[in-house]
Amino acid sequence: MAFAKRTVWCGEVSEEQIGQTVTVNGWVNRNRDQGGIAFIDLRDRTGIIQIVADSSHSEDALSIAEKLRSEFSVSVTGLVRQRPEGTENPNLKTGNVEILINEVEILNPAKTPPFPITDEKDVDETVRLRYRYLDLRRPKMYEKLRLRHEVIRIIREFMYEREFIEVETPVLTKSSPEGARDYLVPYRLGEGLFYALPQAPQQFKQLLMVGGFERYFQIAKCFRDEAQRADRQPEFTQLDLEMSYVTQDDILELIESLMIHVVHSVSTKTITNPFTRLTYDEAIARYGSDKPDLRYGLELKDCAEVLKDTEFVVFRGALDGGGQVKLIQYPGGAALSRKEIDDLTAIAKEAGAKGLAYLIVNEDGSVKSPIAKFLTQPEIDGLLALAEAKPGDLVAFSADKPEVVAKVLDRLRREIASRNKLTDKETLAFCWVTDFPVFEWDEEGKFWTFAHNPFAMPHEEDIDRLESDPAACRAYCYDLVCNGQEAASGSIRIHKRDIQERIFKMLGNTPEQIEAKFGHMLEAFDYGAPPHGGIAPGLDRLITMLTDDESIREVIAFPKAGNGVDPMMNAPSTVEEKQIKELHIQVVYPPKKDDKGK
Repeated sequence: MAFAKRTVWCGEVSEEQIGQTVTVNGWVNRNRDQGGIAFIDLRDRTGIIQIVADSSHSEDALSIAEKLRSEFSVSVTGLVRQRPEGTENPNLKTGNVEILINEVEILNPAKTPPFPITDEKDVDETVRLRYRYLDLRRPKMYEKLRLRHEVIRIIREFMYEREFIEVETPVLTKSSPEGARDYLVPYRLGEGLFYALPQAPQQFKQLLMVGGFERYFQIAKCFRDEAQRADRQPEFTQLDLEMSYVTQDDILELIESLMIHVVHSVSTKTITNPFTRLTYDEAIARYGSDKPDLRYGLELKDCAEVLKDTEFVVFRGALDGGGQVKLIQYPGGAALSRKEIDDLTAIAKEAGAKGLAYLIVNEDGSVKSPIAKFLTQPEIDGLLALAEAKPGDLVAFSADKPEVVAKVLDRLRREIASRNKLTDKETLAFCWVTDFPVFEWDEEGKFWTFAHNPFAMPHEEDIDRLESDPAACRAYCYDLVCNGQEAASGSIRIHKRDIQERIFKMLGNTPEQIEAKFGHMLEAFDYGAPPHGGIAPGLDRLITMLTDDESIREVIAFPKAGNGVDPMMNAPSTVEEKQIKELHIQVVYPPKKDDKGK
């Protein structure tokens, strides 16, 4: 197809080109026909330029220009000239110039779009995803994906400079238990056999270390069949890397340097430097979460010492039962209405609390509370001192099993921060959380499962007690957290067969199951596997931190909707019966319900 190809981008037409004839290609952003003259805003990915069709200059050009509608794809050739005095547009980079049309060609007309492309009005997300190719024309969406491109470019250059080798690993692989449900792909040439899409390139990157690559990375696509939410998609992208002959500190220092470099390169946000480091136990004790938001304080305080002799039955019962009593300060909380306190109580109950005990510090320093009559004055004074409470504050308590206390106060902490507007979006408060437990107990199933990942090396002092005291064992695991979200996760890996087999056995696998699932990996460890470790920062989440979006769908070109469905491609969809038979599978539909729903 022959058409006049651009000689300059719309957003790059400048005063330096005044007097020159240029060609621009793009989409009609807006057409203002004023009778005998038409002003058209033409848009491409670089910006907007005003073009003018004037009957006194070219009647043919005006007759075509009058037919142009929003989103028509056109080619325009014309003379760059200064805009008349008083008509300049300071909001446009090209606002001092315009193009007087000599020739205009309609390359493709367009139907009226289902939503405006030209402004930033909110549009229902379902409609945006159904017409994602139009949504991507919106300047703000282009900028987000351009930023994503820039971040990935910077990451690649950073890794190349540090002698990492980029290696692509398979997408069709073996099903492996890594914390989420696999997506399975039937194998046509063998009945009952399936590939799985990788939840992460975990085993392949460890095998690359056995293979001697020593420094590997890739921008990896990963797949997990799990419940969808704002920070999860069925398929997502991560920077995946692995290093041999390294310690935990080597990996943490590398990623810390990378994150600081990326943020400083593409953003004006403030970033903590150096990153705070907390052990898992410290994070839970101080913040109630292994993903603490460090943009604000509001640390939890253990009340055991102050309440060691208390006779208040709620606190006494928790402490005597092996539980905890902890508090959190609510700055300015004394001003809460009765309803607002009830709302806070409801939030605590949703997190597992039976209720919410609190002390209110009046402006004169006196205390009022439904529980004050059950506490001695020294206990009240000690609790207020522990909370560092000031007149006008509220002090909230949780008394229960440690895991419930942590969950309740973490939820209250985030709620207090939100109400007090402590979550500054211009600050990226990164921190490391290290030394996760090797195992955690599944109370419902009555078995041990992995707390972080099943390939993490236990601390040296814990290896001898993996079976005798599993709850006490800690691993060389680490998460990078930013503003209360997990930004990366990794560990120093097990590289010795006997230790890895013991971990798999503790997780309930029989020798036969271990061989079937991981025999290839264990055998590789017998051939001089080096000490190694890695990490995988999530790129989608990183970009949303830079763009201040709540959902990673906003920074993915073609995301799935909240239920994992692609409304644009209408996927997932049915397939022909012939395809199903070729795969040796049978689709069984649930019985239809009658009119009564049975």
